[in-house]
Amino acid sequence: MIIIAESGSTKTDWRIINPDESIDQAKTIGFNPFHIGEDAIAEELTTNLVPKINGVPSKVFFYGAGCTSGDSKSIIINGLQNIWPNVEVEVNNDLLAAARALCLDEEGIACILGTGSNSCDYNGTQIMNNVPPLGYVLGDEGSGTYLGKILLREYLRGIMPSHIAQKIDKRFGLSIESVLNNTYKQPLPNRFLASFAKFIYQNIKEVYLYNLVYNAFSVFFENNVMLYHNYEQKKVHFTGSVAFYFSNILRQVAIDKNIMLKNVVESPIAGLTLYHQKLLIR
Repeated sequence: MIIIAESGSTKTDWRIINPDESIDQAKTIGFNPFHIGEDAIAEELTTNLVPKINGVPSKVFFYGAGCTSGDSKSIIINGLQNIWPNVEVEVNNDLLAAARALCLDEEGIACILGTGSNSCDYNGTQIMNNVPPLGYVLGDEGSGTYLGKILLREYLRGIMPSHIAQKIDKRFGLSIESVLNNTYKQPLPNRFLASFAKFIYQNIKEVYLYNLVYNAFSVFFENNVMLYHNYEQKKVHFTGSVAFYFSNILRQVAIDKNIMLKNVVESPIAGLTLYHQKLLIR
């Protein structure tokens, strides 16, 4: 039995490939090592994962946000081995999860558009290059955070159509003080900003909001995808909620920029499962 996990800060999707090749699934809270310790990981596994599987895994492939250094990976490994002392654990970051899920064993450019954004040039085995995403202050173009930042900036400066500003007034009751407080003084400002992507999606028939998303995706392509060598010759794939729900606009921007856009999926877990199934068959 092998187990595959794809984890963000809020939830983790699990897939269990049993010896008879049947697949089970489960969900737990997110295991971002910057926000959780190994004891809490073990407790969550004991409560919400172990009862759903039959036996002990021989290997766990864990992909997660925040799994970038030896110390952060050790938290995940120790948490898992507190439950299964002899299990082999491989921990990788969410960008490799996207690359393996989207490209499998082919070369391509894999991108993430969710709360934040990221991308990489993948050769079918490993990540060859990564344009630094730089976070929501300096980068994260095209992400939910980026969309929310543009929307709020133009709302607060009074440079959006008045009927859309009135919708925002009615829906959120915002003030300059409340926006600045949530952005600069409260924890997780990126999530606050990204929360406005839902409003944009619900009102996407408004030309102003369509253009806001179109322009944000254009900036993402120009500042990320188009910086990779020979990007014109490579298939480009996306995962993440923003890419998925705004996929029609994303595909239009790609067409306009002569970019070969292929897969757009909400979550990488299905592709990751297929990737590891193929490895088991070999």
